[in-house]
Amino acid sequence: IPHPLGDVNAFTTLLLKIAYSVGMRVGIIGIIMIMIAGILYLTSAGSPEKINTAKKALAYAVIGIIVGLAATTIVNIILGILSGTG
Repeated sequence: IPHPLGDVNAFTTLLLKIAYSVGMRVGIIGIIMIMIAGILYLTSAGSPEKINTAKKALAYAVIGIIVGLAATTIVNIILGILSGTG
């Protein structure tokens, strides 16, 4: 029977793989949200409420991409603090 977790032999490796996977998915969703924000902005027809909605969607998408890209780094920092090496 093959090992279901692949080459994961330590809990920290498992956490890093999960963080990488979640980070990639959050990044992809962020890119899709940027496209949606652009569509919202283009279809706003000058309405201030719709423009504000598009700006908020863009801001949240950018924040999500930043968090997604930093996910592995955040987990490394937390693991370093908990292990006493960082």
